[in-house]
Amino acid sequence: MSESQAEPREGRHPVTHGPMRRAIARRMTESKQQAPHFYLSTEIEMDALMAATDRANHGRAREERVTVTAYLVRAVALTLAEHPAFNAVWNGEVIERVDAIDIGVAIALDDGLIAPALLDCRERGVADLAAGLSDLVARTRAGKLRAAEIAEGTFTLSNLGMFEVTAFTAIITPPQVGILAAARTVERPVVRDGEIVVRRVMTATLSSDHRVVDGAGAAGFLGTFKGLIEAPADWASVDA
Repeated sequence: MSESQAEPREGRHPVTHGPMRRAIARRMTESKQQAPHFYLSTEIEMDALMAATDRANHGRAREERVTVTAYLVRAVALTLAEHPAFNAVWNGEVIERVDAIDIGVAIALDDGLIAPALLDCRERGVADLAAGLSDLVARTRAGKLRAAEIAEGTFTLSNLGMFEVTAFTAIITPPQVGILAAARTVERPVVRDGEIVVRRVMTATLSSDHRVVDGAGAAGFLGTFKGLIEAPADWASVDA
């Protein structure tokens, strides 16, 4: 009997791929094979944004609370408005820039991962985005997504801040050209005015498609996003 015909070793249990896992495998393989990824990371001080979140949630019922993810989505939308090259899709040999800002949000399910889009994020305030996220997660888990939410994302945010993950890179969702990976916020010593102080810091990593954008553009994107998160007073009003 040849090695390829040998019986499986005891203790190995074949698991049949479900439709979602097969779709994920196909799409992620397509992305890594066709889109030349490159990655840039930055460390972002989160103290001001965490304080804004605490103020926004003071006195709110649990089901009405604003999440950090909603603030991140708002900051991504503002960043995309300033860097429209990232709000685009690769369509064969044509790059299509998109007016609507439809941000995919990675949501883990029992049998895989899906990133449905929060539609029309350009003008939506933080409270509206928070409510939209809650509704999107519920409908994703219930299998009640709309076609546009599955197909029309223009950029994706993957937030693993609730896990013990201090940094990670994410695979671009085709035909999009970028995805932002937000890791856990941790306390770190930083130097300010010659003194060592403790700040809450998050590492954000941008994965970009080098067919569409280059390093300088990606650095500009991250710089804008970092600036927004570290100085939220002008944009982080819950209703703005």
